[in-house]
Amino acid sequence: MADANHTSTQARPRSIAELRAVAQPDEVRARANAEHWTASLYLRDLSPYLTWTLLRTRVSANQVTGLMIMVGWATAAALLIPGVWGPLVALLLGQLQMLVDCSDGEVARWRNTRSPAGVFLDKVGHYTTEALIPVILGVRAAGLPIVGASWMWTTFGCTLALVIVINKALNDMVHVARAHGGLARLEDRRDASTAPGRRGLASLRRLARFLPFHRLYHSVELTMLAVVFGVVGIAIGQRPAFEILVAALLPLALLATVGHFVAILSSRRVRA
Repeated sequence: MADANHTSTQARPRSIAELRAVAQPDEVRARANAEHWTASLYLRDLSPYLTWTLLRTRVSANQVTGLMIMVGWATAAALLIPGVWGPLVALLLGQLQMLVDCSDGEVARWRNTRSPAGVFLDKVGHYTTEALIPVILGVRAAGLPIVGASWMWTTFGCTLALVIVINKALNDMVHVARAHGGLARLEDRRDASTAPGRRGLASLRRLARFLPFHRLYHSVELTMLAVVFGVVGIAIGQRPAFEILVAALLPLALLATVGHFVAILSSRRVRA
């Protein structure tokens, strides 16, 4: 519970514990979709210290989100660095992006400045980062300079980016559809039941938990895969390694998106 004496005009928290109580309430830590596993694992333990520092400045929550966007774009750009070093830098920047992503909301909750603009900017950050990374993975698969048939790999990378964005947008489409249909907002909690209503689809959902390839398309997982294939590239060459990566990710992304669409349409989320 937040301290009853806390107000939006209080400039700084008196302790990290007080900051956690206000900026990391139970409803934030219990989110199923908005909270990445790295946040639960360790980033929420570190983010109050960054938030503490930010609250000592005049920077707004939306400006922190702007920083998150810039770090996300830098994550994608880092993949252009040759060899395994590019993926390693991207991995570190990807973790930094998620850390800043934790802090922007904490700054907003402490100062009581949450707004639709902040949510919009957060969506911009994640959508653009997770679109740029596969595009640049395609560039790595094509090799530089890009000539002749190499453009096929940049096309694959752009197609992968499009599929990932569509898959991400499906969740937002659910909220838009419910709002237009006059339905209540869905709670983003791990204990909220949104499973498909049909037995066969529920079985496929359980199978997906054992083979969670549909979770590969977040910026964190993509940078982790880039590091793995960057290491493989030391042995077989960077270009062939990333050709394998992009060639594997594209059909799996298509399968994940189709499955996601069917699961939503068959679930209670879009039922009146």
